[in-house]
Amino acid sequence: MTSISIDAGTTAIKAVLHGDDGTELAIARSSVAVLRPQPGWAEQDMGEVWEAVATAVRDLVDGLPEPPQRIALTAQGDGCWLVDDRGEPTGPGVLWSDGRAAGIIERWRDEGLLEDAFRANGSLSFPGLPNAVLAWFDEHDPDRIARSSAALTCGGWVFRCLTGLVVADESDVSVPFLDHEARAYSQQLVDLFGFGTAARLLPEIVGDDRRAATLRPEAAAELGLPAGIPVVLAPYDVASTAIGAGATVAGTGCTILGTTLCTEVVRDEPDTSGEPAGLSVALDSTGRLLRVYPTLAGTEVIDWATTMLDLDSPNALSDLADLAAPGAGGLVFLPYLSPAGERAPFLDTAARGTFWGLSLEHDREHLARAVFEGLSLTIKDCLVASRAEVRELRVCGGGTGSDLWCQMIADVTGVPVARSADTEVGAKGAFLSGLVATGAEPDLRTAADKYVRVGDRFEPDPEAAERYASLYEEFLELRAIAREGWRRQAARRA
Repeated sequence: MTSISIDAGTTAIKAVLHGDDGTELAIARSSVAVLRPQPGWAEQDMGEVWEAVATAVRDLVDGLPEPPQRIALTAQGDGCWLVDDRGEPTGPGVLWSDGRAAGIIERWRDEGLLEDAFRANGSLSFPGLPNAVLAWFDEHDPDRIARSSAALTCGGWVFRCLTGLVVADESDVSVPFLDHEARAYSQQLVDLFGFGTAARLLPEIVGDDRRAATLRPEAAAELGLPAGIPVVLAPYDVASTAIGAGATVAGTGCTILGTTLCTEVVRDEPDTSGEPAGLSVALDSTGRLLRVYPTLAGTEVIDWATTMLDLDSPNALSDLADLAAPGAGGLVFLPYLSPAGERAPFLDTAARGTFWGLSLEHDREHLARAVFEGLSLTIKDCLVASRAEVRELRVCGGGTGSDLWCQMIADVTGVPVARSADTEVGAKGAFLSGLVATGAEPDLRTAADKYVRVGDRFEPDPEAAERYASLYEEFLELRAIAREGWRRQAARRA
């Protein structure tokens, strides 16, 4: 028997056929566009997203001798995908990377709301979260609120298309509304953000015991499958990826080298102390959660540098960086290239990228190395912010194709790095969640121990680790100096 795992990412939709032993038998992909109708906005046509999912699944099941045993779904998280009382879109889905609510976030910061919310559930709000987006709609497009009956995420929207149910997984509502102890909406947080009647938009929460439904006839016809197949709403992509990488117990971490450079550490309980930073995301019904630090700039920085240096591919950038010694000839790069600024491990909507120390003595390989080092130092910054002792860091995503980068991450963080042997790790996490939700496995840890495959391992080099420890302190000092420049530029842009 087989299972289908859907991973609905921001620009790529993937459908993976898993065998009973968890191996990837086939993968189908389709793409979807990110719409940017105004500066700082990031949206998607919700119907186009569903059609991309249907296309990928149809391509995957074409010619299968028998239907899959189950379908499991994970998707990009955060954002705000509004539907009406029929479950139909009331407009485009607003993405996690949308920056239109930056002014609202700054206002909430000044009023102390962001810190108060962090102390309540361990998550620091940013512009692309549903609380900020809904507040923006309330101020600028109240008709959209009036026409809507539920605020979903991408996963909730695709699950509605598959099953007809309008619900949210615990991971989807973790940020910003979940009371982690009660595993329910926090009235304190709803009141704190001034939602009032807009609270009616918050959908029913489903956890491990209620995340499975059945494929409805209309969707079955579109997918080329029989109705009634179990459909499982797995945790959203960053959590499913941690599961798929095997990070399911406290002390293990995972970094996704993807569009978002997402570092996450498993904890047994929430941590709401220290400087507010990152997110706390429910992992499973045991109460375990992830401290998640999803940056706004990840492998897009690699793509940008590849283009700027007129190279053919990110692999060519990695090869070029390998020609320079650690430290990039004294060149330090702050990799905050997102137009929305940065959200982890600190929140600053004005943050921008900077090369420090650039001179005529530097050449292309120094620039390439500084880019990889800047991103690696950001991963270390996230691990430090987690204040957890991490014994091993699992890495996955497109960036893991670079041995140079994997070794550099081990050297910079001082933590052994293990590269996943699976191609689609988020889909593997959905597969594992599907097994647990349908009773095929008792819990995620057991499922991960049985089915997760680890490939190459990278041990920190002591000499390089010592050098990078010093560079990390310099990185922090230069970022502190840069923040005043960010503020001035933001004022000029405004």
